[in-house]
Amino acid sequence: MAETAASNELHPMLNIPQEKLPKHIAIIMDGNGRWAQARGLTRADGHREGCHAVRKAVTEAAKLGIKCVTLYSFSTENWNRPQEEIDILMKLYQQYLIAERPTIMDNNIRLRHIGMEDRLPQFVIDELKKTEEMSAGNKGMHLCLALNYSGRSELTCAMKAIARKIKNGEITPDEITEEMISDHNFTAGLPDPDLIVRTSGEYRISNFLIWQGAYAEIVVTDTHWPDYDETLLRENIQAYAKRKRRYGGLDSD
Repeated sequence: MAETAASNELHPMLNIPQEKLPKHIAIIMDGNGRWAQARGLTRADGHREGCHAVRKAVTEAAKLGIKCVTLYSFSTENWNRPQEEIDILMKLYQQYLIAERPTIMDNNIRLRHIGMEDRLPQFVIDELKKTEEMSAGNKGMHLCLALNYSGRSELTCAMKAIARKIKNGEITPDEITEEMISDHNFTAGLPDPDLIVRTSGEYRISNFLIWQGAYAEIVVTDTHWPDYDETLLRENIQAYAKRKRRYGGLDSD
């Protein structure tokens, strides 16, 4: 009876069953440039405004009790952008990591970088490590910053690590399992995303969590990322809560 009562308990802020709350939300933040262009501003202005949206979404997710949020911030393909824009973005990452430390600590959030360090400026790596170390003891929500990340690169890194173990005689090819691959991904130890949100009306995964997102529910909003706020996050979670997750099976009712 206690288990049934718990399953019927409503989330006090979302009015959905507690069991319908996604454990892990992954967000593809898109539309900074289009938001700026529509207002006659520079792309840099759009990226700066996007940082404010990050604070809103992250703090709200922590308040709602989400266990993990992953933000797709800079992909390996983004290095193809103009160097001036890349330089601005890297400076913004440095500033964000410093400025948001009080917010991270006040909300008991643990920061984790997923992605590769190569090509990232040392000043960004330094601030990433400082924030990771400072928040390492926090017990609340995990915040994964996907910076210099791509799903294919992640899987390539995982395969190389497993191949080295085979070469060293630690395992045999027949011992490779899905769990082993997951344990060698950047997100090792974290739940797979239940919900992937993409802003700015784009219907693509764009090389994001392609292993982990195999069964994630996807919500697309036309809103550009700088305009994404607490209300939209709640609406996206409520839309997710109405979905029936079948995992390849049939409805039970």
